[in-house]
Amino acid sequence: MRHSLRVLLLAGAAAFATIPMQGQQATAASGGTNEQQVDVAFTYSPAYSNLTNTTSFWSQGGGAEISATVYHGLGIAADINGTHATNIGGSGVNLNMVNTLFGPRYKWSPRSHRYSVFGQGLIGESHGFDSVFTDTAGAQTSASSFALQVGGGFDWSINRRFAVRPIEANWLRTQFSNAGTNVQNNMRLGAGVVLHLR
Repeated sequence: MRHSLRVLLLAGAAAFATIPMQGQQATAASGGTNEQQVDVAFTYSPAYSNLTNTTSFWSQGGGAEISATVYHGLGIAADINGTHATNIGGSGVNLNMVNTLFGPRYKWSPRSHRYSVFGQGLIGESHGFDSVFTDTAGAQTSASSFALQVGGGFDWSINRRFAVRPIEANWLRTQFSNAGTNVQNNMRLGAGVVLHLR
């Protein structure tokens, strides 16, 4: 499982390398844009998580992403983010989690280009460490899991090269062993800055 996820993520990175860097700009009939664009975003990303049926908590963290709009708002995105929580539910157990995700994104902006909204569906791997993961083999301090993230956000352009992201919201599902459902649902929020590379 871990090997196949890494192959998928490497294939996604290779896809970024094939995006033509000398794009063309055309105005779509719908009032949107057909501009090829590459963005890099840095966000503060707290997450509201549940590890079992009874324990929910907030963790703090951040992330970085690169996205490319290729054709009529359609594109791809790669997102790496991490969070940390201390003494979950007073149990003395911590949790560090790093998510590496890749997948399609759709981005829309009006003719003025003053703002844009996007939606995405990403898959990849989540790695948890400095915690307790219980399975049939016993308790482990680290584990990896398949991860699925669905959501979107809003960017407000300051100029041609810089934008702010006042809000991003994503649902992140992981499948760590927890001696229960082995399913975790996380609500990731975010805010940060976006650099338009072209």
